[in-house]
Amino acid sequence: MSLPAAHLVGLQLSLSCCWALSCHSTETSADFSLPGDYLLAGLFPLHSDCPGVRHWPTVTLCDRPDSFNGHGYHLFQAMRFGIEEINNSTALLPNVTLGYQLYDVCSESANVYATLNVLSLLGTHHIEIRADPSHYSPAALAVIGPDTTNHAATTAALLSHFLVPLISYEASSVTLGVKRHYPSFLRTIPSDKHQVETMVLLLQSFGWVWISVVGSDGDYGQLGVQALEEQATQQGICVAFKDIIPFSARPGDERMQGIMHHLARARTTVVVIFSSRQLARVFFESVVLANLTAKVWIASEDWAISRHISNVPGIQGIGTVLGVAIQQRLVPGLKEFEEAYVQADKGAPGPCSRTSECSSNQLCRECRAFTAEQMPTLGAFSMSSAYNAYRAVYAVAHGLHQLLGCASGACSRDRVYPWQVPKSVCSSDCLEGHQRVISGFYHCCFQCVPCEAGSFLNKSDLHSCQPCGKEEWAPAGSETCFPRTVVFLTWHETISWVLLAANTLLLLLVTGTAGLFAWHLDTPVVKSAGGRLCFFMLGSLAGGSCGLYGFFGEPTLPTCLLRQSLLALGFAIFLSCLTIRSFQLVFIFKFSAKVPTFYRAWVQNHGPGLFVVISSMAQLLICLTWLAVWTPLPTREYQRFPQLVVLDCTEANSPGFMLAFAYNGLLSVSAFACSYLGKDLPENYNEAKCVTFSLLLNFVSWIAFFTTASVYQGKYLPAVNVLAALSSLSGGFSGYFLPKCYVILCRPDLNSTEHFQASIQEYTRRCGST
Repeated sequence: MSLPAAHLVGLQLSLSCCWALSCHSTETSADFSLPGDYLLAGLFPLHSDCPGVRHWPTVTLCDRPDSFNGHGYHLFQAMRFGIEEINNSTALLPNVTLGYQLYDVCSESANVYATLNVLSLLGTHHIEIRADPSHYSPAALAVIGPDTTNHAATTAALLSHFLVPLISYEASSVTLGVKRHYPSFLRTIPSDKHQVETMVLLLQSFGWVWISVVGSDGDYGQLGVQALEEQATQQGICVAFKDIIPFSARPGDERMQGIMHHLARARTTVVVIFSSRQLARVFFESVVLANLTAKVWIASEDWAISRHISNVPGIQGIGTVLGVAIQQRLVPGLKEFEEAYVQADKGAPGPCSRTSECSSNQLCRECRAFTAEQMPTLGAFSMSSAYNAYRAVYAVAHGLHQLLGCASGACSRDRVYPWQVPKSVCSSDCLEGHQRVISGFYHCCFQCVPCEAGSFLNKSDLHSCQPCGKEEWAPAGSETCFPRTVVFLTWHETISWVLLAANTLLLLLVTGTAGLFAWHLDTPVVKSAGGRLCFFMLGSLAGGSCGLYGFFGEPTLPTCLLRQSLLALGFAIFLSCLTIRSFQLVFIFKFSAKVPTFYRAWVQNHGPGLFVVISSMAQLLICLTWLAVWTPLPTREYQRFPQLVVLDCTEANSPGFMLAFAYNGLLSVSAFACSYLGKDLPENYNEAKCVTFSLLLNFVSWIAFFTTASVYQGKYLPAVNVLAALSSLSGGFSGYFLPKCYVILCRPDLNSTEHFQASIQEYTRRCGST
């Protein structure tokens, strides 16, 4: 058996024995109990504890006349008032009544007694320890209270095993919010974390960096002092003196005199008192006795606006008091409810019956009745705490309303277990990756908006989406970012192998053609093709083809510099040679006889060679300017695809690239025009059909590339570029050189001087007849 279970069993036996020995019959009391379909328990300090030496482990009787606690009385009445309102409502929990069992928790023992009473099985005086508490039915569905952190910690520890909700109206310690330790603890008061932060901001705003801190014994004061010291130290505030007021302290006793002495010696103007109101009164009564004046006292929320402190005789002369208090709220109708309560006939004071001692949940020996003059004043502090107790009752009621399906107008009255605390929210929780956009004033009311693509919702801030890093991506409505995939045209992809094989084949064909032409350099076919100029044309095609290898693999500076520039320059040289070759044939056959002077000057000044050099140098100058001014560099492209990083070169949209391409387009049009003019030349010199086909293929290839590039910017765009360039180079090679290779290899009879002379004579005869 676990240690907590063993403790609970022991407490069960003690409780059972107590009841067995002292209670034999029960009576109802409208003050402390009310029957109903569903019961709530309330723990309120109607009397103050009287510390002292105890010789027996018995429950403290809460009946000392001088210990009556007016503040606890207002909390007690706030719960009764809230339940009466709900039972009279037709909108909240219709056809269902709430009952209550209220307890005076004037001491720790009374608090434990009340908690064990709440945990007893419905209709019995026994507590069962079960491995699965989900079907355990205690006397009450939920507990409202108690007031102090110490009492709340004890009650929460006992109730948590049974998953019975505990909603405290005053216990503000941060430790109670740890769900691992107190899974069923809730509260309607802000955590001490917020008032500690406010105190530190207050000290900072006034420049108070030399302070003393005094706390009360127990979790509230000790943990508050610890948190305050930690945060103040982080902000450069020095704590000159700190101490704890013990539970047993009395005004002016030796322990309090020691604290007063040390406060005086510390010479700090500002003293923070993080204390419960009971021990804060002991402290300030000692301050008055010690005549400790001219200081600034910083009050914690528990006593800042409490009349229990402001009524201390002589407190007006101690200095200035600044405090932290929660936002003041009112419970409409509570004051009138209390007045009606005391005006009702409660009977004369007298001894309590033996049975009422148990049935009324108030362990006392004498019952007393109020008069209107004796009723405690409902001040701002008590009203604020009463509102928290009142709100706790309504929180349980709204949960039951939803759980019982009362929205239809009638509640189901099904059996309810304590662990079933349904949601009572303005807005339901958002889906994963949806940020909360607050609607109106309250942060509880919000709309759920999905995070945009490229951003994510960090769980530490549910109200704003955070952008992903540059190397990350996220789909819409995401709670995390994912690493982007780096992509480029690799060497080992299938499309790369196909293109590399085709390009290598082209290079082999170009090399083979160069060897074939060298072997047949003196034949008419090679001479008519341009003779030694053919090697220059084949070399330019080979250079452009070599540049295509730079499109594969991860882009680097050398490949970005060379791949497009080699292609542009090589193809420009080829087109220049093709243009001048076509122009020269047309000029010889059609215009040499008409302008002999120009023809002689053209031949004597090496016009064809000069044109090729000038045209090639122009393209070379364009390429050098392009590389120098708009240098193609390796780049990581993030904008094209959200989940990818595309590695590429920056040449595609640069003015240099467009200028080089436009120049090659101009040469292509010139070559096409000259070839078309020679369509009626002798058959052996007529290259119009093949050249026209190759140039049309060039135009179509690049039009297709630019069309594709306008709609697609992915990793395979370099492959489309290679395909377009390969088509242009292959078209130029096949349109100009393959017919000549065919004649040399397959029709040697056509590669003779006689055949070429006959073709020329036939052309001359045809021209003469026309």
